[in-house]
Amino acid sequence: MSHPVFSFSPLAIHTRNLLANPRCTLVVQIPGWSGLSNARVTIFGDVYPLPEDQQEWAHKQYIAKHHQGPSQQWGNFYYFRMQNISDIYFIGGFGTVAWVDVKEYETLQPDKIAVEGGEQYLKELNAIFSKPLKKLLSNETEIDDAALISIDSKGTDIRVRQGAQFNIQRISFDEGQNVETLEEAKAALQKLIHRGKVHNLHQ
Repeated sequence: MSHPVFSFSPLAIHTRNLLANPRCTLVVQIPGWSGLSNARVTIFGDVYPLPEDQQEWAHKQYIAKHHQGPSQQWGNFYYFRMQNISDIYFIGGFGTVAWVDVKEYETLQPDKIAVEGGEQYLKELNAIFSKPLKKLLSNETEIDDAALISIDSKGTDIRVRQGAQFNIQRISFDEGQNVETLEEAKAALQKLIHRGKVHNLHQ
């Protein structure tokens, strides 16, 4: 848990660099949050290729999160994992910085709904809410498709398609709401749909 997994082409310079020296940093932020006032975290560690018996597992996780056409699903890409995390540095915007304790980070557990539900919950939620979410997210700009790709106790990440362009948008559930079950997720999403406006949207 909590160790990032990457998909790299063996032909890429960064892949060759990692094979020669596995030390690297990973900067994580919400898509579209590029300003200096927005939160981001930098993870320092060592990245190594996943064992052969874990490559297919990593591939399934990858295509579940990212839109991939049939011709793009394997190619010559290979999966890597940040095996050793040495430091974590969080920036919450101007004037907010902190080093995160690595041991504490590694002992944290994913939310109950993320562990117990997985792809089956997402399939069921998409069957119910994909079209209503598409309509909801088209209030300002028309979109062609919306699909839930992950869910946790605080909100859901939605892959949005506009023509050939894809991006990820984050919808937060109401403040103070802690979603743990499929039924609670349905109720939280239904509440957003009925309200007809997304107040907690990040993109």
